[in-house]
Amino acid sequence: MMKNNLFKSFLVLVLVLFLCSSTVMAADSLVEIKEKGKMVVGLDDSFPPMGFRNDDGEIVGFDIDLAKEAAKRLGVEAEFKAVDWDGVILSLKNGMIDVIWNGLTITPAREKSIDFSQPYLENSQSIVVQKNSEIKNKSHLAAKVIGIQLGSSAVSAVESEPEVMASFKELRKFSNNTEALMDLRTGRVEAVVLDKIVGRYYMSKRPGQFRVLKDNFGAEKYGVGVRAGADSFRKALNKVLTEMIEDGTAAQISEKWFGEDILLK
Repeated sequence: MMKNNLFKSFLVLVLVLFLCSSTVMAADSLVEIKEKGKMVVGLDDSFPPMGFRNDDGEIVGFDIDLAKEAAKRLGVEAEFKAVDWDGVILSLKNGMIDVIWNGLTITPAREKSIDFSQPYLENSQSIVVQKNSEIKNKSHLAAKVIGIQLGSSAVSAVESEPEVMASFKELRKFSNNTEALMDLRTGRVEAVVLDKIVGRYYMSKRPGQFRVLKDNFGAEKYGVGVRAGADSFRKALNKVLTEMIEDGTAAQISEKWFGEDILLK
């Protein structure tokens, strides 16, 4: 009987220690970042204007500038690490990166795996076609080859309309939007579904080549992805994001990349 009681006491002690250690880990998420001296940002480095490589091979973009400013206000450096977008959630969960800051759409499925900062941009999943395409709306996508980025929120947006998706001849998945739009330009796909913000940037670089349909696959919001339970870090990040928006710094960054302030207030 005494052995059973001792064993039960031991199990209770182990459980208490586990719960306490989990709480400490969550509470110390900000301390860990500060002690490390850097915030490692995971991104797809072919996702302009959010994060991409310029002609000199440097990672630049709207989200890059936001992340650099946020890191500075947190008292750490921002380090940028290109990762496979289809596995970016896993890279965050296993500790390879500290945040996903690269036009990351807040979705119910992602919220089951990771936490998010406050939303900072609104977006929609737009349909881009060649300028002279006969495609005018979603119904015209029937029997067409549609391009989409693997692992992007565009995939779940299209899947949320199964009748439309079933009408496609093929839903062709690409590793990034640049490849998808290259195939659109050459006629290997007939439309591409992608973030409105990204599509608008590509169109500005190739005026007169593409157009965006009025129809889309739904509105959404961007947030910064952080590990589940990293509450102290997430709260500190939200605080500096709010400060950046209120003092106009974020607006200046937005105007640099988009010509206007498009941030959520």
